[in-house]
Amino acid sequence: MASANYEDMLKRALSSLPRKPLQSERLKIPPVDVIVVGNRTLIRNFREIVSILNRDPEHLLKFLCKEVGSAGTLKDDMAEIHGKFDRSALNKLIERYVQSFVLCKVCMRPDTHLKKYGRFLYIECDACGASSPVITR
Repeated sequence: MASANYEDMLKRALSSLPRKPLQSERLKIPPVDVIVVGNRTLIRNFREIVSILNRDPEHLLKFLCKEVGSAGTLKDDMAEIHGKFDRSALNKLIERYVQSFVLCKVCMRPDTHLKKYGRFLYIECDACGASSPVITR
């Protein structure tokens, strides 16, 4: 009898909880729009990606250039990287950037900003208030 009462209370409690949205991921990063011109790779939607990530364009470009071992510059809404790089490699690098520099290590939300304390860079979460050091490989 007591277990039936518990089951009823559990069902009633679960029914009063808000439903989870069908789409669990809020951060939708568009795939990079890449064209190769000669020996240079242009990311045409670079500003769009940076604005979605809420990060400094110079920071993301520096990360990409360091990872591919090349130089790069910002031109209008595009990023230009010296060398020929394919779309899938750049998408994987941006995903690594998001894991390292955008997502909160505690709640995994993208509502963060970067803050420097001395020589160390921290991710500060606006959603849960956590502050985690940036760990790069």
